[in-house]
Amino acid sequence: MPKWKSLDGWISAPAIQGVTDALDVIGNWSWDAASDRARSDRFAARLFDVDPEEAEAGLPLSAYAAWVHAADRSRLLTTFREAARNGWPYVTEFRVCFSDGVLRWVLARGRFSRNHMGRPVGGCGIVVDITDLRTNDGDLAFAQPETVFLTGEPPLERAAAAAMMAYRAIDAVPDPGLKARAEALLFDIGRKLAAQERAVQRKELN
Repeated sequence: MPKWKSLDGWISAPAIQGVTDALDVIGNWSWDAASDRARSDRFAARLFDVDPEEAEAGLPLSAYAAWVHAADRSRLLTTFREAARNGWPYVTEFRVCFSDGVLRWVLARGRFSRNHMGRPVGGCGIVVDITDLRTNDGDLAFAQPETVFLTGEPPLERAAAAAMMAYRAIDAVPDPGLKARAEALLFDIGRKLAAQERAVQRKELN
């Protein structure tokens, strides 16, 4: 069952397989309520094993959900719809099954906006590859995936949102060095988010 929590600290292709194996890769997504389609960057696209160009243009949620582990799919979609309907920020974990049989763990955080009538307008968030955390940490390796509805937007999540906006803007600038630094910042934030989640889960297990 999803639960509420207040947090003081708060978005596989061979070409990046080495990176995803070595880092807690962070990707970002945005959702448009009118079309019910989600756009994501290339890192998020590869975590869901979908075509990066199609993901950037926008795909139906079903295209992403198709790669989510069958045991987690219903919970993830219910979480997304409920959070969107109520305007709640959330954090959840789930597994993704790649076409080659590889299974990866993903941590997702999202937030939504509503219009003056209280209807969802859109949402945005991040996904973090936490496979290494889940498979190599003895305390967490067998912990059940969890969903939490948040009561605020602490600093780390605000930093992630700002970094994603900066990365999207810089992506259009013909400066590889600047783009690499923006990318590195996102990776660093992803590692810190994963470490934060590790600390929260350890506390709950004790």
